[in-house]
Amino acid sequence: MIWVPGGAFRMGSDKHYPEEAPARTVEVDGIWISRTTVTNAAFAAFVAETGYRTVAERPLDPADFPGAPAENLVPGSMVFVGAPGPVDLRHLSQWWAWTPGACWRRPEGPASDLRGRADHPVVHIAYEDAEAYATWAGLTLPTEAQWEHAARGGLEAATFTWGDEPEPAGERRANYWHGDFPWRAERGYGTTMPVGSFPLNGYGLADMAGNVWEWTRDWYAERRWTDISPCCAPRDPRGGQREQSYDPAQPQVRIPRKVIKGGSFLCADSYCLRYRPAARRPHMVDTGMSHLGFRCVAPASP
Repeated sequence: MIWVPGGAFRMGSDKHYPEEAPARTVEVDGIWISRTTVTNAAFAAFVAETGYRTVAERPLDPADFPGAPAENLVPGSMVFVGAPGPVDLRHLSQWWAWTPGACWRRPEGPASDLRGRADHPVVHIAYEDAEAYATWAGLTLPTEAQWEHAARGGLEAATFTWGDEPEPAGERRANYWHGDFPWRAERGYGTTMPVGSFPLNGYGLADMAGNVWEWTRDWYAERRWTDISPCCAPRDPRGGQREQSYDPAQPQVRIPRKVIKGGSFLCADSYCLRYRPAARRPHMVDTGMSHLGFRCVAPASP
């Protein structure tokens, strides 16, 4: 765990995606935060001690999926499968597939395993899986404000974790998509990498940009600060309400969403410039994916 001192910082961005605005100064208390995301080895120790089964490993209840074919009601998760060539980037179903048998132990499906990946971030983690691990470890998940403050590494309002300029040619700053998305990644990219493979940020934290998206414990709200006075910097702000987090584009789907942060190995500049501290996305709490993991925090004095 790394100590991140509290203080005021500029949260959000007015220059990128609309859900990041408006940028605003907030204050947070100091926290201890994991230097890296939770690895496969660490999660395996948790499972060995507790016998825990992740959401992706549990049978599905037909009552939760009325009308779904029986053959689809099997444990599994969403796996990045890529595309054979250039595709319409408006339709992500061309590079994601629901894969029966995919879970944290078998990231690409039944034929895969974790050999050689003990130090990679654990993936296919639903929100309750991350919460269960954190509770077992005597920790918790970060709020969005805590996570963003830590990711910035002391750089006020910088675009990236390392500064305002994009990654210089020939340098490796983060595991995001290098190449033609989603079909042709440059050698050494297009998948998870061992945690800590890239330079640490100003607080000594690894992979606060790219590799895998990370859960926070805040409910997602499209517009922030609506219930906070504009005159003062909010202290340790939290997200929206559970009812606000449902997807308005899918009113029939009553699954709440949490904020995820940090981007992943699938963030391409041409499609998803979200490997930045201010970037944020909503994610349904019951769904793990092959680019989604987490890290933990422990609020405490240094």
